[in-house]
Formats: sequence, structure tokens, C-alpha cells
Amino acid sequence: MAHYFIFPEKDATIYSHPVKNEINTGIDEVLTLTDEDYLGNKYPSRVLIKFKDSDINNIIDNKITGDFSASLKLWATEHQNLSLDQYFELFPLAEQWDNGTGRLSNDPYTKNGVSWKYKDNDIEQTSWTLSGFGVGITGSYSSSAAGGGSWYTGSGFEATKTYSYVEELDLSFDVTSPITKFYSASKYSSIYPDGITNNGFILKRSESQEFNNIEDGTLNFFSLDTHTIYPPYIDLSWDDSNYDTGSATTNKILNTGNIFVTLRNNKLEYRQGEEIKFRLNVRELYPTRAFVTSSNYLDVKYFTSKSYYSVVDYATNDTIIPFDDHTKLSADSQGMYFKFYMNGLEAERYYRLLFKHENEDGIVIYDEDYYFKVVN
Repeated sequence: MAHYFIFPEKDATIYSHPVKNEINTGIDEVLTLTDEDYLGNKYPSRVLIKFKDSDINNIIDNKITGDFSASLKLWATEHQNLSLDQYFELFPLAEQWDNGTGRLSNDPYTKNGVSWKYKDNDIEQTSWTLSGFGVGITGSYSSSAAGGGSWYTGSGFEATKTYSYVEELDLSFDVTSPITKFYSASKYSSIYPDGITNNGFILKRSESQEFNNIEDGTLNFFSLDTHTIYPPYIDLSWDDSNYDTGSATTNKILNTGNIFVTLRNNKLEYRQGEEIKFRLNVRELYPTRAFVTSSNYLDVKYFTSKSYYSVVDYATNDTIIPFDDHTKLSADSQGMYFKFYMNGLEAERYYRLLFKHENEDGIVIYDEDYYFKVVN
């Protein structure tokens, strides 16, 4: 199984607040969903984010075999005054936009890129198209805050999420369908509804929250320009596993008993962009005594086909890649293995590998300080 991360080309927050509706935040360190008060009314913000066609196409063309899944992840930071429930919507944008070089903290405000009012800047002043633009496309829900993007709606285009107050507010959206549509348009010139131009995504609170004149709090997420290890990304994942033990007898597959696991070929440091095939040594912790001419340590044994890997940040203990259907371990005549792409991991950090094995005894997690470092 495989996971491959790609990072944004650009991102920005756009504000409908009447004093801020022309400002640009193209290089801010955070992306913000908020509803600000102005003369007794609440004015929402929205988030724009775009990933390159070339990155998407390269992975689908050269890495992925068969079907794939795509999820968009944003990491939370310092939310404030949140209401009990949060309702999120994510849509593919219908128009191009300029990133700009502004920050919310700039004084005076920078207006050389996308804003709530304009999709380019305050010089060209090209407004977002809000009506009569095309089939399945909509824009702002409030005439009092005209602007704020135009986007595709309907089945196969939108992704929604609901989070309660007690849940972790790192966001993850299934974007498999829109990514497929971006690819179809770019690669095969497919047109709506099978293909749409990749203008990125718009993230917003639901219509029921955006203009309800109720304080729902402020949500902050790390942006592309963050100086932390938490930029947003798209996780493309697919099944590249192959469980084939060849002529190995069934007693080579460890369906019960205590197991000892080591990494056979971990060189401890890897460069970003490397593609590694990690191999595991798997054997009984207490091998049955037998009179043989070779060491038990050289005897190839296997996990069952229900075995998986996970990747965790060594310092923060954040799970980067969880155990899931796209982290299955493979098997061949040399034992258990899995392929791994280092491109999605931050440089100059350590990561820990965990393994999960299901057999007749139940589920066991192996966390024996199998670690490596990613370097530039």
C-alpha cells in the first residue's frame, strides 16, 4: 500500500468584513474561518487553496496503479470561542485567482491579490462571477456581502464535514471525485461534469452558519507559508500491496504466538523524494527447538495478510500516516516489505514506524523504536 503527499501551490483567506473585503492574505501563516461583527451584523471569511495539475498528474501517471483515494488535510491551530458544532463545506472553485503577497497584519493592508471582492487585485478589479456563469456553479449566499468566490456544487463536487465541540478540529475531506475531475480535464480535455479546470478549492462554513448573525468562533489552520511542520496537503493513497509467500509452507505464516520484528534494511537517514522498500525480519520470539543445519534467524517467516504499517512524528507523536486499508504490508519470497515515499515528510525530523498484525490471537501493535530521519 502507498501514500503520497502533495503540497499547495497557493492558499489565502478572504474576508467579507466591509473594511477587509479587498485585502489579500496570500502569504499569511494561517488560514482562518471566522465571523466578524460590524455594525451588528456578522461577516464570514473563507479559505482558498490550490494544488498544481502537474503534481497531481505526475503521481496518477507514474506512481498509482488501479483505483486511488485522495484526502485534503488541514492542521488546526489556536481556535477561539467555538460554538458547539461546526459545519464545513469544501467545493472546487470555478474561477482562477491570484495569490498575492499580503498578510492580515500588514499596515496598510496589501491588496495585490485575491480578496472577497476581487479574484485578482484592486488594480484590475475583476469581480467574482456570482450568477449566470455556468451549470452547477454558485457564489455567495448573501447580497450584503457580494463576492467570496464561485464554485461547483452537487453530487461528486462537494465534500462536507460536521465536528462537535469535543472533537479534534484537524480537517480531512475526501476529494477523490474532484481530483479525478481535475485530472480528466487536464489530461483528456474532459468537460463538465466529467472534467473541470483545476482552480483549487474553497473551504467555508455551511450556509446555515455563515450568515446566521450568531457568533460561531474563529477556526485557524496552518497554511502553506507556515514555519511549522503542519502545512496542508493532499494525501493520494492506493493499493500497491502484493501478498505472495510463494512456495512457503503454512507454518511459515505466524498465525499465533509471540513474534519478534526488526527492520532489515533501515539506513536511518533518507532524503526527501526518496522511494524506499523497507523489509522486515519476522520470526517467533521463542522458536521451537529443532535440529537443523542453519540458524532460525535466517528462516523467512511472515505476518498474516492482515498486517499494516503506520508513521508517527517522533517528537510530537502526531500520526502522519495511520493504519488503514492503504498501508497493508506486502510479502514475497524474501519476507514482508512495504514501499514508502519520503516526499511528504518534513526534513530534519525523526519519524517512527509502527506495525499492526492481526492473527488468531488478536491484534498486536509493534512499537519498538523503529525510527528514521529525513534530511534535505
